[in-house]
Amino acid sequence: MTEAYFDEMQISLNWDEDLEEDRLDRIRYERRQQRRLERLRREKQRRMLAGILLFGLLGTIIVLRVATVRSDGRAEEESARQAQEIAALDQSDRLKTAEITENSAGEAGTLETELSQAEDMQATETQAEETEVEEGKPVYRFEETENTAYIDSADVISTHAIIVDESTDEIVAAKGARERILPASMTKVLTVLVAAEQIPEEKLDDTFEMTLEITDYAYVNDCSSVGFLDGEAVPVRDLFYGTALQSGGDAALGLAYYAAGSQEAFVELMNRKLEELGIAGSTHFTNCVGLYDEAHYSTAYDMAVIMKAAVQNDFCREVLSAHRYTTKPTTEHPDGIEISNWFLRKIEDKDTGGEVLCAKTGYIVQSKNCAVSYEISAGGTPYLCVTAGSTSGWRCIYDHVEIYNRYIPAK
Repeated sequence: MTEAYFDEMQISLNWDEDLEEDRLDRIRYERRQQRRLERLRREKQRRMLAGILLFGLLGTIIVLRVATVRSDGRAEEESARQAQEIAALDQSDRLKTAEITENSAGEAGTLETELSQAEDMQATETQAEETEVEEGKPVYRFEETENTAYIDSADVISTHAIIVDESTDEIVAAKGARERILPASMTKVLTVLVAAEQIPEEKLDDTFEMTLEITDYAYVNDCSSVGFLDGEAVPVRDLFYGTALQSGGDAALGLAYYAAGSQEAFVELMNRKLEELGIAGSTHFTNCVGLYDEAHYSTAYDMAVIMKAAVQNDFCREVLSAHRYTTKPTTEHPDGIEISNWFLRKIEDKDTGGEVLCAKTGYIVQSKNCAVSYEISAGGTPYLCVTAGSTSGWRCIYDHVEIYNRYIPAK
């Protein structure tokens, strides 16, 4: 079966409203602080100018007084009286100057205290986030290093790509890795992961009865399909393999309904998992199949995060690494249905400098061909590779071969 084709409107570039609001709040806060500092500087300058003018006026008064006394020929008594007045004025001016300085320092101190409190609050929030990670939430962060390369090989046709050393979480090479993409059926990596976390192992041999609603959904939306029929009792285990190997929309929906009762409820679990992985700000899903939707998006970076979480789940790793699989016999399919992971079968005879163990492809018209894979190099180092925007299924495979060969450092 081939990946499905869809004709829809071009994807919107609107970012998540909650994150945008947080960013705007932060900008408004910084601008308020800048305005306060600017007002403080202007007030300080105004007061200093007032002090200078006061000194100048005082000097003028003194000169005029002295000139008047001299012209009138007044006695020393007048001079002494003037001296007393000058001393009084000078003392008053010193007091005013001290008051101005004290007020300015007080206001600056208040602002400094407020800024310090804000920094303390931010530090507390950061510490809380770190504590949350330490308490077991798998937030993965891939870091660039001075050795991170830009993927500029002419043999890599994909417009977006990333390769990560999974053992150190260091980005080996990338291009456009944090730009928004349409993940297409790479979405099903998260579908399999969330379902595996919701369905206990002892339930894998239970059966799920396919419904007309599910088969019609797959047919109407031109999804790739395993071929399960309305009313067929399908083992839950086969739904996992059908989702991962055949990219079956019928199998993916079956998992969603079995695990959560509906696709809508299951998608809520998927987006909750994105929050847990720390990528909800740049990835959001509206369906478990990978159909085009302007609100269904991700990045190459985030798909690498999702794949990392999936391969660390034993059952997900088992399913995503299967090259071929035959479903259990049913009344509708007495011999079962033979399915295979096309990407793994085609890349297994290519020299990638190691062995590609897991993979999931994707295609819709708007995204072109994309894929995420997991390899163990000849030196035993695990790597995650994601590409998007390639021109064909074969070209997508060769992009992964080129990236693994060119950018994995020689050991």
